[in-house]
Amino acid sequence: MAIIEPSFTMGIEEEYLLVDLETRDLVQDPPPDVMAESQSRLLDQVGPEFLRSQIEVGTKVCSTIQEARTDLARLRRNVAEVAAAHRMGLIAASTHPFARWGEQLPTDKDRYLELERDMQAVVRRLVICGMHVHVGIEDDDLRIDLMNQVSYFLPHILAASTSSPFWHGNDTGLKSYRMSVFKSLPRTGLPEYFSSWGEYQRHVNVLVEAGIIQDATKLWWDVRPSARYPTIEMRVSDICTRMDDAITLAAVFVLLLRMLYRRRRKNQRWRTYANMLVAENTWRAQRYGVDGSLMDYGRGELVPYTQLADELIEILWREAEEAGMTDELQHLAVIAREGTSADRQLSVYTTALDGGADPHEALKEVVDMLMRETVDGI
Repeated sequence: MAIIEPSFTMGIEEEYLLVDLETRDLVQDPPPDVMAESQSRLLDQVGPEFLRSQIEVGTKVCSTIQEARTDLARLRRNVAEVAAAHRMGLIAASTHPFARWGEQLPTDKDRYLELERDMQAVVRRLVICGMHVHVGIEDDDLRIDLMNQVSYFLPHILAASTSSPFWHGNDTGLKSYRMSVFKSLPRTGLPEYFSSWGEYQRHVNVLVEAGIIQDATKLWWDVRPSARYPTIEMRVSDICTRMDDAITLAAVFVLLLRMLYRRRRKNQRWRTYANMLVAENTWRAQRYGVDGSLMDYGRGELVPYTQLADELIEILWREAEEAGMTDELQHLAVIAREGTSADRQLSVYTTALDGGADPHEALKEVVDMLMRETVDGI
């Protein structure tokens, strides 16, 4: 049976944190008007998340990266304006520098309360935010095949997205502490390798029929076939504080799938490696971000991320030209050279300490930087 040509449409979901402008801590229980006013502006493109201090947005289905940028900027801007009208700030970061998870309140909706009853303290710790990117791949078997291959590149995306170096007021020593928190949930991490859509569905059905999960939305892998749309959903990344960085990583994910599909049409495949090897790179991305190196398993050696970014740009350049994404792809080298949100947060913190601030005041300066960068350029 012929493969359905993929559309490579895209959609971006982001989760934000609401901040009290006086204390710089999270707003535990925002007034209902915040969500009501956001939804009156953005309709079904905005909604609640597990915690009341969070708010989630999702772009429309976009045909170009420029369309995705415009829509995401509109979403960020409107939510930030509503927050500001209620004397709150908005931050796009995967952890808050000093908020405590035990003080947060779950959203009063059945699906969130059920999740809390099921997962207990594991889910109550999830004071974390991410960015998810959907890419339209309409053929079921092709979706599985490309998911198998693109998993190799997930650490490369994570490293360039890192925005969660702090947890409970501590410098964790990791650029993405969010990953450590999230992996305490079941059914997370890298997906299994499946030979077909049918094999994937049979495995899902085992869990559903046993009553373990309701449906495939409860598979929280780093990349997965969406249970709601004909898309591959990338979930590995931290949320990027800067819009330019977010759009670049969305573009990179689209371009990787385009590149893998082009190779498939020539009967070529990206070599797949055991999850234990790819997971090692995920850890290195989580720990070091763009400051470190990842293992190139073809060469059998560690390669600095700056070099890997240049190589990725070269590999994806043809697709970028065809899709009109060359500017976004080139920005990956800027991220690799200048650092991520995590690097800037640590720099602000260290500079404040060196200037005589105590640790808590220094972390407040980090929050201020995050609020500024979240809305810069939108």
